[in-house]
Amino acid sequence: MSAVSDDDVGWLLSADAVRQRAHAILAKAEHGDLAHFELRPERLLDAAALVAAVTRESYPDLDVPYHSRWRHFVVNGDDRWATLAAGLRADADEIARIRFDLAVTSVLLDAGAGDRWRYRDAAGVELARSEGLAIASFDLFRSGGFADDPVHAPLRADAAALSAMTETALARGFQAGPDNPLVGLEGRAALLRRLGSALTAAPGLFGTPGRVGALYDALKAQAVDGTLPASAILDAVLRGLGPIWPGRIERGGINLGDSWTHSAVGLVPFHKLSQWLSYSLVEPLEGAGIAVTGLDRLTGLPEYRNGGLLVDSGVLVPKDPRLLTDELEVGDEAVVEWRALTVALLDRLADDVRARLGVPAESFPLAKVLQGGTWTAGRRIARERRPGGGPPIRIRSDGTVF
Repeated sequence: MSAVSDDDVGWLLSADAVRQRAHAILAKAEHGDLAHFELRPERLLDAAALVAAVTRESYPDLDVPYHSRWRHFVVNGDDRWATLAAGLRADADEIARIRFDLAVTSVLLDAGAGDRWRYRDAAGVELARSEGLAIASFDLFRSGGFADDPVHAPLRADAAALSAMTETALARGFQAGPDNPLVGLEGRAALLRRLGSALTAAPGLFGTPGRVGALYDALKAQAVDGTLPASAILDAVLRGLGPIWPGRIERGGINLGDSWTHSAVGLVPFHKLSQWLSYSLVEPLEGAGIAVTGLDRLTGLPEYRNGGLLVDSGVLVPKDPRLLTDELEVGDEAVVEWRALTVALLDRLADDVRARLGVPAESFPLAKVLQGGTWTAGRRIARERRPGGGPPIRIRSDGTVF
């Protein structure tokens, strides 16, 4: 692929850009030309062996679901969404809209919670990290926390209600406080308010008055013969939700969101939460009868479980030991380098994992490798290496990236 200008906004807002820039940084690593990480490619086979073993252990029949938010709504075998859906009196399109409402709000509230935060559900089950954030957001959604009419139409995410979200209301829903601190609480509330504004600003995607679930109708209208490419989902997410991200790098007045700079290649986009969200919208679309194609056009997710797996398994070795002790900013070049290498190496790791499992890429896309998979293996090895199971590299989060 030919080089593309950093000013080509349309390209930077794509999974192709994420993959190309990530592999450009990997090429630098293969020549020992990076400042922050040393690549030990021989250790990738060990990482693949761990991921394959974890996948077989978790899914003996290799019937692996997609890596998406829906997995976190299942706690101790109890599928909270399935239970809620069983009682709904709605047609397939409205159920899909509700699932979009839930997935978008929950994913946007999914950035790292920190080590101290816990959520206790109505049954007294105590949860932390992604599972805790998922159930907290699920319970808040179910109670009408994002709806304009929480009494008569609670299962919605509406522009007006989101625009009015306060830090106090979110803290109440997430049981957060001085004794139960949730990282990035203020940033999360601000993100939801900006989501409300974005819904109003894009009626072509979100209808009038704005509702997250109307995005389902916009995507359904793009389907041809009942099929929709995954890239169309990401494109809609990046266009419709782009304005919600905190002001970072802009080109031509367009916010590039989760994009950062690295001295070796220039701008490096990741769009981690946007891709995570896109993965999480596949099942609602498929549930409504729309086949999603080209999932592997999206990339692996550059977050601390996948990236932590590569550090903890020795594939990536920090050149400065302080990277393993200091708390870093998400825009630090070392973090950008780590995330880019994670994206590129997940492509290679996926091939090795499929070979070990004896499954073809066509039926075992990257979304299944992640679920089977790299995320679970990253969490497991972190628990073995560190009390509390935190990542090997700690990032100071504002609640909108990790």
